[in-house]
Amino acid sequence: MRVLVGMSGGIDSSVAAYLLKKAGYEVEGITMLIWKPDSPYPMPMSANSCYSPDKSKDLEKIREISERIGIRHFTVDCSDLFESAVLDNFRSEYMNGHTPNPCIWCNQKIKFGAMLDYARELLPFDYFATGHYARVRKLENGRYAVLKARDEKKDQSYFLSRLSQEQLSSVLFPLGDYLKSEIREIDEILGFHEKGQSESQDFYGGDYTELLAVEDKKGDIVLEDGTILGQHNGFWHYTIGQRKGLGIAYSEPLYVISLDPDRNLVVVGTEPSTHSTVVKAGDAVFGAVDDFDPDTIYTVKIRSMSKPAEAHVRRTGEGFEVEFLDYVKGAAPGQSAVVYYRDAVAASGIISGQEG
Repeated sequence: MRVLVGMSGGIDSSVAAYLLKKAGYEVEGITMLIWKPDSPYPMPMSANSCYSPDKSKDLEKIREISERIGIRHFTVDCSDLFESAVLDNFRSEYMNGHTPNPCIWCNQKIKFGAMLDYARELLPFDYFATGHYARVRKLENGRYAVLKARDEKKDQSYFLSRLSQEQLSSVLFPLGDYLKSEIREIDEILGFHEKGQSESQDFYGGDYTELLAVEDKKGDIVLEDGTILGQHNGFWHYTIGQRKGLGIAYSEPLYVISLDPDRNLVVVGTEPSTHSTVVKAGDAVFGAVDDFDPDTIYTVKIRSMSKPAEAHVRRTGEGFEVEFLDYVKGAAPGQSAVVYYRDAVAASGIISGQEG
């Protein structure tokens, strides 16, 4: 079986390629290039990010590791599609008062989508693998599902939750049954990287608002009743649930509870105002199930770092509605609501609204 491995030059993808080769697969590496020299988007402050113009050191390291493992390595230019499908979408969502998750979008549209379409024009392969900490399994009902990783602290199933059944049918996650500490140990034994190698950063090594290409514009920070408490330099500098950095004084801690793009307003409220018992999501992708059991209690994450919360879930056309057994805080339009049944991703949708 031939496996194409997405390689970034970091520890995880390098060890993933090594483990697959050791297991007897015919392995080849691939790296997607996403920077456009004529891009209208600004250069990030840090070179240690997915979206960066200078990947020469990364590519040099990837080629070195590929040679040591004994595999061929290819690159594929995805810069045009990354700009239109990820960066343009990111800007559009932010300027509409939403809080998007570009990594989830990139995984669905680019890394496990367009990049593989481009790659198939170069060479045939049976599976695509990455260094993500997650697992994939074909269930008894015949559906494929992303499962949480053995290492709960490193689990990345949330970011892979929008992969389709077709995508999951040919995906391998060789690190899913390992602890991060075990992968680091393998890397150190092989000498791929120096001991204590830092983790890779987010997709953009800087302030996200730099990508919006919009000048600051004064607006009001208001309470839910319209009382003006202060001013801001643009609603896009804020996210739902934010508490720090508001720059206003009040008798109780305040949180951002909504954004009004049309009037350039940042609406704040006290902690109870951040609570939601019902969250609505659209544009759903279904994993372990194609519908929900009304009697089953699922667990749902409304952000990558939020704790899973118990809930009943029902399908609503192209999306679903989550009714939590207790309230959750800071549900933000644009973020992904990911539904789990035990360790498996049941469905993933884009949050469109919430009710207290």
